[in-house]
Amino acid sequence: MPDAIEAWFDAAGPRAGELRRIDELVRAAAPGIDRQLVPMGSSAMLGYGLMPYRPRSAKETTTWPLISLAAQKRHLSLYVCAVVDGEYIAEQRAERLGKVSCGKSCIRFTSLDKLDAGELSALVRDAVAATAAGDNSYASA
Repeated sequence: MPDAIEAWFDAAGPRAGELRRIDELVRAAAPGIDRQLVPMGSSAMLGYGLMPYRPRSAKETTTWPLISLAAQKRHLSLYVCAVVDGEYIAEQRAERLGKVSCGKSCIRFTSLDKLDAGELSALVRDAVAATAAGDNSYASA
């Protein structure tokens, strides 16, 4: 899988360096977290920390990454699939993250330099800790 992940970075062209920086930040904030490519439409995103997930429309539980990284046409997206105390933590902390656009679990930005790296690291750490403690209700949100 490491070769496939390297190929994924390389396929991002000019954005590869930015994606690698975000990958380093996520892995530093969550040492030992697993990572793998996750299918997303006709492409893939880099997923971290697979967890059980069952959408309302599904009959069976599958797995989904707690955190995932994708390069979009005009921006980068970091998805943090964590709901704590009824709130998506990415959306809850959006104002502290810097120059970003946030949806429920999606943080969109053009460069890591526009983000507060310390706040993003704390968000990743807190999402991992909440999931490990059983406090992440994303699968039932």
